[in-house]
Amino acid sequence: MRDTGNPPPRPDGTPPRAPSPGRSGTGRRARHAAPAGRRGAAPRRVAARRRWWDRVLVADPGLIQLQAGWRSLVAMVTSLAAGHVASLALGLPVLLGLMVGGMMGLMSAFAVAENTWERVARAVLWMPFPFGAMLWLAARFDDRTVQIVLTVCAMTLIFLLSRYGPLALLTGMMLFNGVMLGMLAGIPAALTGRAFAVALLASAAVLATRLLLCFPTPREDLLRTQRAFVVEARRLAGTAAAALGPDAGRRGVERRLDRSLRHLNLVTVTIDGRLAQPGTSADPVTAELLHRHLFDAELALRGIGRSALELSRLDPPEPLREAVTAALEQVRDAPLTRAGGLRRRVRAIRDRVEEACEEARRDAAAGPAGTRAVALAARTADLLDVLAGSLSSWLALGRDLPAAPDAVPFQQAVALENNRITGSAGPVRRVLDARSERGWRRIVPVVRAPLHAAAASAVVCPIALAVDSQRLYWGLVGVMITLFGTNTTSERLRKLAHRVVGTVVGAVVGVAVLEVIGRDHPYATIAVVVLGLSLGAYGMQRAYALWVVGLVTALVQVYALTTPDGGMEALLGERLLDNALGVAVATACAALIFPLSTRAIVREAEHGYVAAVEHLVGQVALRWGEPGGAVRLRGAARAVEAALYQVTAVSEPLVRMPAGVRGRRADHRTALLSTATGHARTLAAAADTVVRLPPPLAERALLITGTLVGSLRTLDHRLTTGQAQGGWRRTGPLVQELRKALGSSPPRPEAARLLTALGELEALDETLAAFAEARGLDVPDRPAGAPVAPVPPAQQHPGVGRAAGPVRSGSPSAGVRPE
Repeated sequence: MRDTGNPPPRPDGTPPRAPSPGRSGTGRRARHAAPAGRRGAAPRRVAARRRWWDRVLVADPGLIQLQAGWRSLVAMVTSLAAGHVASLALGLPVLLGLMVGGMMGLMSAFAVAENTWERVARAVLWMPFPFGAMLWLAARFDDRTVQIVLTVCAMTLIFLLSRYGPLALLTGMMLFNGVMLGMLAGIPAALTGRAFAVALLASAAVLATRLLLCFPTPREDLLRTQRAFVVEARRLAGTAAAALGPDAGRRGVERRLDRSLRHLNLVTVTIDGRLAQPGTSADPVTAELLHRHLFDAELALRGIGRSALELSRLDPPEPLREAVTAALEQVRDAPLTRAGGLRRRVRAIRDRVEEACEEARRDAAAGPAGTRAVALAARTADLLDVLAGSLSSWLALGRDLPAAPDAVPFQQAVALENNRITGSAGPVRRVLDARSERGWRRIVPVVRAPLHAAAASAVVCPIALAVDSQRLYWGLVGVMITLFGTNTTSERLRKLAHRVVGTVVGAVVGVAVLEVIGRDHPYATIAVVVLGLSLGAYGMQRAYALWVVGLVTALVQVYALTTPDGGMEALLGERLLDNALGVAVATACAALIFPLSTRAIVREAEHGYVAAVEHLVGQVALRWGEPGGAVRLRGAARAVEAALYQVTAVSEPLVRMPAGVRGRRADHRTALLSTATGHARTLAAAADTVVRLPPPLAERALLITGTLVGSLRTLDHRLTTGQAQGGWRRTGPLVQELRKALGSSPPRPEAARLLTALGELEALDETLAAFAEARGLDVPDRPAGAPVAPVPPAQQHPGVGRAAGPVRSGSPSAGVRPE
């Protein structure tokens, strides 16, 4: 069958409506229609030949970290040059001009990361105004007490304004920077006007270079992330092929495979989050199609990896091993300059795998292990075909925007904060809102963080002032970094550890660089400062300690301008002490003022997870009850994955305890939810088909989903109130009854997918029952006579992590397309 690059068939097997020439799924003319002769081609940025750059792209999907480093480099070079020129033109001291200009560059690089040029321009040109106002105010009141009060107020405003969007947060940060620079530099009031002019000119220059060299391109960022997915998929196929080698180290290959699967899931969830960003896709229908094909491709890759790993343990016949290995190597090495190329290659090698399977079946001496190996190999071939279809359709959307009669607009299921998946912020916000619904407590979510900042600053300022009145801001910086971007005590203490380690390493590196370049080479000093900040910005999202290393390396060069020989070690020790003081005081204030226990946050995260699963099961019921309804099963499954990320973020312990210690119970619960997420993912794909059952069978199917929803609500009540209201009701007996009824009814084309969905629904029920039991809910034992259908190894679900107990599983990817 020749691949035409057309849209894939609908889930019910009916062909889709052909797209109108030059039109997208919404009827509007496509913005990026493919040139003649290139229909079905994958975007060049996604499907180009292999490059050394792919290693960087896989480590940094979308090049977010690299863009942050490049943005910092461009902004710092431009702002320092503009500050220098402007200070000479306006008659300001050069050092003051560099400080003011550098502040504009630093804040534009770190605090302005919008994805449209209009938002970037608005934010960058707004920065000088709050900065200049507070700079004048600090100079106007040349009194240390008044300046400390202004500093505390500015610190409080940062966290008060952070609730009202990025521009408001930037305003608060610039107010704080203005008063801090006024205290540090001691600028006379007569020079504040010219300093404001320097800030304005530096901001304009930074904006010009950012639009020229760092223009926001959300669509290109998405294509780079797609490329990262393709590269990671090829790597996973290569790892699976290596697992089938005769001398493969099983443990090493399994670790590599698990790591690749985790990274693949991170990339796919990130892509889903970016699909909702402005300028990413042409329309919501196209975004939904991208989401669906990507979901199916990831599901197939998981099944391929786990099937190959299981096959490697069975010592299959050599022809079978060679055929499957050749198929996986083809996926690893297939060029994707044409979106349909991979599918044609897979179809060509699938015949070879089927021939090898037939030979193995005819071999009477194969035994049970040989039979399982044949099933695994055949399943791998099926999954490769599924992967080829989904991946080719997904890549082709870069050029073609197909339409389907059952098109459903995309709805965001994954929220991103600073281009990263939301972690503990969501559960903390929900806990605060739930506790602040009545009376005066309604203001708690608004004033909680500002009160933490105000109280911590009021305590730190006198102590830091007594240590060194000229470097009061070191303690305040510790307060700000502790409260900004952290939500639990564990996160704050981990950030303290990163700060300490980064400061020590940065001090060693900075002093070593200082010994090499000396103190009398200003251009070399500026170059080290710019490079240190840029490299730190590049590594910040990977590890906060990397940013601190770059920052301290740069600061050592700046401190050397005013610190005599032999005094650098004491100065850096004092800085570390003040930072640690600010962190400790801020952590204590956050734990004492309107405290939120980690246990409550964990329960709220688990409540969000249970609610996401309940929504998914409700969508399954809607699909089975109203076959023609608009249902987003894959989007609901992706929301379950996003909820799992939040549970993992808030459950991560400060120190991981060894096995057998009481603290590992949280790991056990997280592992159960990880396994449940895998079943939810497969359920979404398997159930997404039009099933027209007779009324008695439809009622039984809805009874199964209703029973599971009822159990989920009982578990949710336990999590939110701490009290049990009933127990868990198993759906296994109901599923077995429906299976028997389906077996006795006339065969239907969608029966295979329905049975797969029922198996995954039962496995999801079993896994969540184990989680409910771990949370103190009464769970009845499985009836002694209840049959448990054996699951072929080829159909065992890979999961997100290791199962925390014996959990029955269904088919991992059988529901990606009709069997």
